[in-house]
Amino acid sequence: MNENYDAPHLRRRAANYTPLSPLSFLARAAPIYPDKTAIIHGTQRTSYAEFYARSRRLADALRRRGVGVGDAVAIMAPNIPAMLEAHYGVAMAGGVLNALNYRLDARSIAFILDHGGAKVVLTDREFSPVMGEALALAAARPLVIDIDDPALRAGSTMAAAPIGAMEYEAFLATGDPAAPWSLPADEWQAIALGYTSGTTGNPKGVVTHHRGAFLNAMGNAIAFGLTADSVYLWTLPMFHCNGWTYTWAVTSVCGTHVCLRRVEPAAIFAAIAEHRVTHLCGAPIVLTMLIHAPDAAKRRFDHVVEVATGGAAPPSAVIAGMERMGFRVTHLYGLTECYGPATLCAWQEGWDTLPLDERAALMARQGVRYPTLDGVRIVAPATMADTPADGATLGELVLRGNTVMKGYLKNPAASAAAFAGGWFHTGDLGVMHPDGYVEIKDRAKDIIISGGENISSLEVEEVLYRHPAIMEAAVVARPDTTWGETPCAFVTLKPGGAASADDVTEWCRANLAHFKVPRTIVFGPLPKTSTGKIQKFVLREKAREL
Repeated sequence: MNENYDAPHLRRRAANYTPLSPLSFLARAAPIYPDKTAIIHGTQRTSYAEFYARSRRLADALRRRGVGVGDAVAIMAPNIPAMLEAHYGVAMAGGVLNALNYRLDARSIAFILDHGGAKVVLTDREFSPVMGEALALAAARPLVIDIDDPALRAGSTMAAAPIGAMEYEAFLATGDPAAPWSLPADEWQAIALGYTSGTTGNPKGVVTHHRGAFLNAMGNAIAFGLTADSVYLWTLPMFHCNGWTYTWAVTSVCGTHVCLRRVEPAAIFAAIAEHRVTHLCGAPIVLTMLIHAPDAAKRRFDHVVEVATGGAAPPSAVIAGMERMGFRVTHLYGLTECYGPATLCAWQEGWDTLPLDERAALMARQGVRYPTLDGVRIVAPATMADTPADGATLGELVLRGNTVMKGYLKNPAASAAAFAGGWFHTGDLGVMHPDGYVEIKDRAKDIIISGGENISSLEVEEVLYRHPAIMEAAVVARPDTTWGETPCAFVTLKPGGAASADDVTEWCRANLAHFKVPRTIVFGPLPKTSTGKIQKFVLREKAREL
């Protein structure tokens, strides 16, 4: 090693080092574009100067209530301005933002409040009943602040009675927008606490840091082509991985946030037309909802709308359907543990000349690593050796880099297991293609083993989604005395669609190896998690009972 490059005069100092934090994005945007619209919410318009001032007021108000470094502040709200302000104000106070999933039941919310140690709870009045019940169940007694969003219709039964000590605007008024704040001394300092779905047992608390949030936001801006002209529609819940860090990414380029309390097709199409929305994100279920929206709700646009989707592999039929309506789909992959997006299906020259179905099949792959992630591999779990890049050999997807969580709160055993071998284990099984693109084949627990043969539920679902009468599909294992287990398909038909079990079976026989064809077809709505993912654990239980 050449010691000349480690000489004392080359040390880190204030002039050449600043901790990375997404808080710097808003501090930069406000003086550059003070009058530019930062947030649109119904008839409300908030400039960047106002956004910054309100976030600073929130930070000071929290500090005056004793919130400091490492103190959790929970918020239960839809995609409204207060939620965006919390993504800056809480961390400016040194706190850790715990954005709650408002679709959870009271008992789950109570567990999170206690486990995360929330010192303050900000709660939208729509959720007063469930939050009130959760607070009664919780051992903690945090300060509770009600959010009275003007967009929630006055007198609506959804706007329940306040349950807090003070209303949000009154709380902000106790803070000084000129009060000083600073970036964290250590960029490894926790910025947010998010909880996994908890399909079995209690959810795990994922702790993320300022450095990772900054970098993943930058990765989003690069991967999704965000600029100062971007108008981003909030169809993705901000509680989900902090809105996949787009809460910070849109601000980083000084774009415009368009808030949306509810994800409804008519409201989405109307917002795109009114505000010339350029970008939005959502799980495949949101895309499916737009494709199958009533014709009266749909609008045609004279510009292309960029859509990033993730959370589950979007079937190629969904990607094709979105393209036909004027949307351009980018497929992302990620988890709560990696701040949301970690890989993207990067577009390749020549794909646009391919037939639509062939192009959509390529785009449905999870792709390559984000520009801000260090590594993505498909490995044999037992040895951590790379699998061949042949598009066929199954292995586990593992990740490494600055945009991977610190670990699970108060859970050293789960953290150690997740980081075994020096990589983060996603639990997703996939293949590496010769072109270096990853394709997820299944969750480890979702692979179906029939007569010793591995069957990817995603492969079968892909075929089902191409059936002209099927809107949604999920495939799980059903116990079988002869084969060990066989595929069982749960399908939801399109509005006005018609198909029998025999029709579906014949379709699969024409498009799959016969041992992969579902032996059982069940029609009806599919159970989903609060973030729109199909609850396969529920379907597995149903399949066992058939």
